[in-house]
Parts: sequence; structure tokens; C-alpha cells
Amino acid sequence: MTKQTFTGTGVAIVTPFQQNGDIDFPALKKLVQYLTDGQVEYLVVLGTTGETATLNKEEKQKIFSYVAEVNAGKLPLVAGIGGNDTKETIHSFSSFNLEGYDAILSVSPYYNKPSQEGLYRHYKALSEASPLSLIMYNVPGRTGMNVSAETTVRIAEDCKNIIATKEASGNFDQIMQIMKYKPKDFGMISGDDGITLPMIALGAQGVISVVANAYPEIFSKMVRHCLAGDFAAARPLHYMLVDIINTLFAEGSPSGVKAYMNEMGICGNHVRLPVVPVSDKLLDKIKALKAAIA
Repeated sequence: MTKQTFTGTGVAIVTPFQQNGDIDFPALKKLVQYLTDGQVEYLVVLGTTGETATLNKEEKQKIFSYVAEVNAGKLPLVAGIGGNDTKETIHSFSSFNLEGYDAILSVSPYYNKPSQEGLYRHYKALSEASPLSLIMYNVPGRTGMNVSAETTVRIAEDCKNIIATKEASGNFDQIMQIMKYKPKDFGMISGDDGITLPMIALGAQGVISVVANAYPEIFSKMVRHCLAGDFAAARPLHYMLVDIINTLFAEGSPSGVKAYMNEMGICGNHVRLPVVPVSDKLLDKIKALKAAIA
């Protein structure tokens, strides 16, 4: 796989749950079909938005396999496999059955707070072991450690099967440094819905999105306009969703997006502890925002 495979809108899909906490497979099927009909370009399964931290290995395998079965080759699939233990992450590459998947998204190590050299060696080890192309993922707000522009470029130059980075630092100086110095065949993917438009203006190839779980057609259309250089057409769609995007993370993710999806009848508003559903106050705001563009 090359970076071009993952141009446009990827969706970090939620994991629907039943009220008792079990995985809601019928709702997951409905979601995959909804996103396909919404014309997104690819799906990311078991990223952070999928509440991966609260799923056991058996549940993860069932979700990987079920999504691949429902997708039936229609869209490229990315498997979220990361962790703060390099050896265990590498073991997961081979212990999961990833039939039907095209790449792996691997978040930088969290909690350990490794040095930049440690981050480089982690991704180099993953690169040497991965059976699929890799997308690295920098999200310092969750991991506690930023993968610097210098380290990202070094990884891009030395690890040729790491084809892109999902960059969620929100630091535009860092984003521009990566864009300026990265190899041409290494991709930049937005990890923040709200700044996808300006990131594409700087050269990003698209986004791995949360809001597109609920609004795939609008958001993917906005991204396609941006990639075509038609920012005049993209801006109204961006501003249509900007307040919605802000509510997604006001009380933690994926509580916000699941609230929208519940109102739309896509899946229930059920999450696993320690994540909890949004407050009644935020839910009222979500209902109003949804009604405004229904």
C-alpha cells in the first residue's frame, strides 16, 4: 500500500455497545454500511475512538473479522494496533488475523514518556516486524509525549513501510516542519477534524475523522473540495460542522459522537467505563446542533 490509498476521509469508527456493555454487532454492521453510503474513502477499526483500551483481545479479533466481513473489500481497512510495550505490539501484529486489512495505525507509546530516540527505535522495530504498511500516530494530548517533527522525518526517511503519520499535535509549526522536510512519498494525515481544512491547505492528504462517524457525507465532501483546491466550496461545510466538532470532545470521546449517532438511530449511546455518556446539558446542545442541519 502507498499513501495514495489513504487519501481523503478515513473514519476512526466507534465500537457500538448494547446497554449491558456487550458489543452490538448489528449496529456495527449498520455503521459500516452508513459510512460506505456516505462515500468515505477508508475505515480505521479499533483506533482510540473505538474504545480499544476497554476491549479484550478476543473482542478485538471479533471486531476486526466482523468489519472485514461486512466491508467485503469495498473500502480499504486500517487496523488500530498500538501500545506502550514495543515487544507486545509486535507480537500483536502476528497474533491477530488481519485478513482483509490494508495497513496498521499504531499510536506512539503512551504513559512511558520515552525520549525521541526511544520513539524512533519503537517505530523502527515496528517497521521491521509489520506484515502491512504502517501509519504512525502522534497524539500527545493522550500519550503524554510528542513525536517531534525531527523524529517524524527521521522515521519517514529510515522506515519505508511507514507510509504516513496521523498528526494530532495541533501544532502548526510542527506540521509545517514535517511537511517541508518529509520524503515526498510520506503522507500527512490530519488527526483533528477541526483543523483538517487548513492542514490540507498546507499539504495534508486528508483526515482520520471522528465526526465522520455521524456526518460522513458532509465531511468527506468537504475534504474532497479541499483536496481539489476548492476552499471556497469547502468552507461552508467546514463551518457547518465546526460547532458539532467542538461538542464531540467537550466531555470526552467517543461520548460526544455516540450521542449524535444515537439521535440519528445509528447506534446506542452506550460506552464502557471509565468513559461515561455526555451530561444532560451537553446532550441538549447536541440535539439542538443536530436539528439545525437535519
